[in-house]
Amino acid sequence: MPEHTYDLVVIGAGPVGENVADYAHRGGLSAVIIESELVGGECSYWACMPSKALLRPSAALRAAEHVQGAAQAVAGPLAPADVFARRDGIVGDYDDGSQVDWLGSAGIDLIRGRARLTGPKRVQVTAIDGTVVDLIARRAVAVCTGSGPQMPAVEGLAQASPWTSREATGATEAPGSLVIVGGGVVGCEMATVYASLGTRVTLLVRGQGLLSGMEPFAGELVTDALRERGVDVRFGASPSAVRRTDDGGVEVTLDGGETVTAEEILVATGRAPRTTDLGLAAVGLTDGDWLSVDDTLLVEAPTNADEPWLYAVGDVNHRALLTHEGKYQARAAGRVIAARAKGEPLDTAPWGRHVATADHGSVPQVTFTDPEVASVGLTEANARKAGLRIRTVEYDLAHVAGATVLSDDYTGRAKLVIDDDRDVVLGATFVGQDVGELLQSATVAVVGEVPIGRLWHAVPSYPTLSEVWLRLLETDGHA
Repeated sequence: MPEHTYDLVVIGAGPVGENVADYAHRGGLSAVIIESELVGGECSYWACMPSKALLRPSAALRAAEHVQGAAQAVAGPLAPADVFARRDGIVGDYDDGSQVDWLGSAGIDLIRGRARLTGPKRVQVTAIDGTVVDLIARRAVAVCTGSGPQMPAVEGLAQASPWTSREATGATEAPGSLVIVGGGVVGCEMATVYASLGTRVTLLVRGQGLLSGMEPFAGELVTDALRERGVDVRFGASPSAVRRTDDGGVEVTLDGGETVTAEEILVATGRAPRTTDLGLAAVGLTDGDWLSVDDTLLVEAPTNADEPWLYAVGDVNHRALLTHEGKYQARAAGRVIAARAKGEPLDTAPWGRHVATADHGSVPQVTFTDPEVASVGLTEANARKAGLRIRTVEYDLAHVAGATVLSDDYTGRAKLVIDDDRDVVLGATFVGQDVGELLQSATVAVVGEVPIGRLWHAVPSYPTLSEVWLRLLETDGHA
């Protein structure tokens, strides 16, 4: 059986694995990546990029429809075939050749196949052609396998072959009707996509609001917008059974006994770690579990007690299931692995390059519904739950001059959560057209702990949406 040795073995060639390998290689280490699917991973082909590609045409159309002069120039519904064709172009027609070429140019080897841990610093790969290769890691193994859709235990659901986010972003036709189970980011974004393509959408939400981890007004504004598009949003609704009908559709029975029928069903109820068949038991861990890590992304397990070697980066460690946070962790992990290999001291201060701390209360996220939801840091509820003394300030984005320029009937809202003791921003939420572009300024304010008094001197350009910062400060009484 062939055996090869590298300084670093990375399992998973998504953007997280690519960055771990790249930063470790920049630090002087040899690296190999194992991938069983497409190089570029979930984000490139089945999540971030295709979903946003599908969302953009409807956002652009609605933006035009709400501006006099442009509205008269656009007419008619979206053409689903053209929307899907644009998606195909953005995902490179599901061909990872360019990403494979990048790995080669970066000096990183690639093995296509399925990887399993067989012991400390040992990984066995079963290649696509059945060939088995043993890899030995001199320094470290990084698990970057990400997460996959979580399937709830509902009678008949698995047998009904439901859509997950992969099928929803990879579809080539819009179904006439679609039931979506789950009111989180994936459920809301896909409801937006398919409603815009003419699909009759029913959104089933177990709780009493959409986007439950965010400020309540975010879910309320998104609910209003989806209902305006014709989406049947039902709260307190959970499926108890699902079956495929004789005509190939689905029948969903709700807890109360009511039934809903549709051509397809999409399950968007959360994520599970891709660690089921990874061989974790061989190194004293439990197959199928999330991998808990410290701030250097080192797995917190006895197997690392004597010599640190096993890292888990990105979704698989359950710290922040977002591509940009995973890539941030990956940059830190690659540097850590290289530094430890060379015996260099780690800079582990709060602002050090060798730690990942941005997922401790300052995670930025954009939900690309219409309106968009952009948030970073703590919500009011989370801040109060943490026992912090806070105050909040809100402002109607429609009253900002930049919003008037964007749309003739802009709808949106902004909110800051402010630490009363330190007078710094703990969290920010913006809802409205194009608010995603406001998020980095809020992230800098939160991560940089910029004093509110100092923010007064960060003058926003006029007339842009950024002027909301001035209006929030004025409302807070610091103008």
